[in-house]
Amino acid sequence: MKKNTSATLVQGIGTFGAIALVFGSMIGSGAFKKVSVMSQHLGSPGWVMLAWALAGGITLIGALSNAEVASQIAASGGQYQYFKRMYGKAFAFMYGWTSVAVIQTATIAAVAYVFGQSLHQWLQLPNWEVPGAAFSLPFGIQPLNDLPVKLLTAGLIVALTLINALGVRIGGSITTLMGSAVVLCILLISAVGLSSPMADPSLLTHSIPPSPETDSGFLPLFFAALMAAFWAYEGWNNVGFVGEEIKNPERSIPRALILGVGLVMALYLLLNLTFLMVMPVDQIQGISDQEVAGISIMRYLGGETWASVVAVLILVSTFNATNTTVLTAPRVCFAMARDGLFFPGIERLHPKRGTPVRALILQGFWAIVLVFSGSFDPLTDMLIFAAFIFYGMGAFGVFVLRKKQPGIKPPFSVPGYPVLPAIFVVFSAALVALSIWNNPKGSAAGLGLMALGLPFYWIWNQRSTGNGARHNNLK
Repeated sequence: MKKNTSATLVQGIGTFGAIALVFGSMIGSGAFKKVSVMSQHLGSPGWVMLAWALAGGITLIGALSNAEVASQIAASGGQYQYFKRMYGKAFAFMYGWTSVAVIQTATIAAVAYVFGQSLHQWLQLPNWEVPGAAFSLPFGIQPLNDLPVKLLTAGLIVALTLINALGVRIGGSITTLMGSAVVLCILLISAVGLSSPMADPSLLTHSIPPSPETDSGFLPLFFAALMAAFWAYEGWNNVGFVGEEIKNPERSIPRALILGVGLVMALYLLLNLTFLMVMPVDQIQGISDQEVAGISIMRYLGGETWASVVAVLILVSTFNATNTTVLTAPRVCFAMARDGLFFPGIERLHPKRGTPVRALILQGFWAIVLVFSGSFDPLTDMLIFAAFIFYGMGAFGVFVLRKKQPGIKPPFSVPGYPVLPAIFVVFSAALVALSIWNNPKGSAAGLGLMALGLPFYWIWNQRSTGNGARHNNLK
């Protein structure tokens, strides 16, 4: 049967939809959970707020640098396409491999799992006594453990995969609607909290020393708090993955990056200011890791009613964050397959809807495998430093592209050039170095997972080069 090659990606996302993709990818559960662990590390509301602000400021600088590149290369696959232009296809492949194998799929698994866990807890669904729940595979994998939550999580991934296979407009509309609801709810919670008689500005100056178990010096503790905040800011560059499906991408993507990241930073600061003003920091420190800090704080403020409001908000935000990642991330392996650097056939689009259905199915399948393996949290922790390798190289690419294209003015130029991109590059390098220093085994394992892609690159590159040579000989 002759292949249908006429299907093309659909430009169905406007500027507001692109902005919604940015903050929809970023706002998940981190904004509501990380304040407790950050307070445990730092013991001071002032330092906690500084960590949120610094992480947000660095992320905004990265987004500004990324915006200049994105304004020149609006192609499906985002960072993969940028790196191919900057450093060649080998480095681009390593980014794409890492993204597809772990970073994006593990993010889908982790955020969807929070949704399943929250829904299970909120509806008070029964915990099944599954025969063989303690069955364990190598590396501590227990596929039947916590089975009800895993089934809810897998069901969400399947549902969102099917929805996004129907068309980019449908998935984008869901992101815009739910993202707008999340923003309004955060503003409502902050307004209620800050206007409450329990809101006490003096709590911001109250601090307690860290516990002896965590007292390893201020800089390591501040770094740990900063990493927690960066996890909450993760996902800001996903909008570039759907560059070919955004209207007027050379203008819309830079606007989406700047406005989206700026909005999320403002919301995070406002929300955590609210948390720290209504509950003393020592009580926030005492919130269990199994609890969501935002729910506990709002229960302290307004009882079960407001605790339920935050629980529903977390359900909406994690649903939306999962949806935006499911929507955007498959474009990476789609772009790689289109270049002959991935499994054949993944580049095929649905003939009517113009969606990368095969890439969506592959992504959903692998994310569900990670859910049942229970390995998504170690993988994301292991490779968070790898994300900053690529973020830093992306910002350095601003210098590379300007050197390669002298005299060409990009549609958007990063303000403060060369200072701001240089700051982001230096910070990324320092963060990667500190991650390796603090967690050498995890970092080595992360680099090992990245290196697993090298044999695949050699095979696929040989095949695509050979196909190109044969094509030229037939001319």
